[in-house]
Amino acid sequence: MEYSHKEIHKIMNNELYPLSNKYDPDWIIQNWMGSHCLWLQEALAKNMNLLPNQHVLDLGCGKALSSIFLAREYGVNVWAADLWNKVTDNFKRIQNMYMEDKVYPIHADANDLPFADDYFDAFVSINALFFFTPNGQFLKDHIFRHVKPGGEIGVVVPGFYKQYDPIPDDLKPHWHPDMDKWYTLEWWKDAFLESGMVDIIIADTFPNQEGNAIYRKSTMIVNAHENPFYVLAMDNITFIRIIAKRI
Repeated sequence: MEYSHKEIHKIMNNELYPLSNKYDPDWIIQNWMGSHCLWLQEALAKNMNLLPNQHVLDLGCGKALSSIFLAREYGVNVWAADLWNKVTDNFKRIQNMYMEDKVYPIHADANDLPFADDYFDAFVSINALFFFTPNGQFLKDHIFRHVKPGGEIGVVVPGFYKQYDPIPDDLKPHWHPDMDKWYTLEWWKDAFLESGMVDIIIADTFPNQEGNAIYRKSTMIVNAHENPFYVLAMDNITFIRIIAKRI
C-alpha cells in the first residue's frame, strides 16, 4: 500500500517536533538523504546547549537541511561539511532559505578535516557518522580534536537494539553492506569513551521507542515500508543518540 501525498503530509506533522513542523514537507522530502533529518536534528539539538553565534560543525550534512535548521532555530554559525554533495548545490539551498550569512558549505572528508584543533564550540552529525567511524581512536584522531574543551558533541546514527551475530538467514538476501556498520547503543558508548576525550551526557535510543518510531515513519513517508528488509527487521531498528562534552 502506497501512502498518498495528503497522508504523507499528515505523517510528517509530528507533535514531538514542533520546530520541524514549520518547514515545508515537500522541501524536506525532496532534499533529505535517509530518514527525516529535521526530526533527528531537533531531538538532538533540544538537549544540547547551543547558543547564538557559536561555531558549530555539522559533519555529513547531506544537502544541508540540518545545517539550515540549526542556523534558523538556534542562531548558530554552521559549517555544513559533506563529502558527497556539491558545495554549490548546498549553497543554493542555503541561499534560498536566506541563511548564507550563517551557514557555510564545505566539501570535506572526515578522514582529513580542514579545521584547526579546538576550533568549534559544538559538533553535530546526523545519520552519517556510522559510515566512517570504525572505533574510538578514529573519533579521537579525526573528529573530537576539532571541538574545544567544554564543547558539546551530539550524534544520531541508525542502529540496532540487538546486534545480529550472525545475520539471520531470512535477512541475508535483503542485507545492505552499509548495515555492517550499524551498531548498538553500547557499541557507540564504548567508542565515545574509548577516545578518552569526552564525558557522556546522554546516551539512548530516544524515550518511548521514538527512535524506532522515526525510522518507521520515515519509511512510510518515502513509501519504503514494504521493503522486505524493513518488514523483517523493523522491530530491531532504532536511532542512537549520544551527547557528550569534550574534556
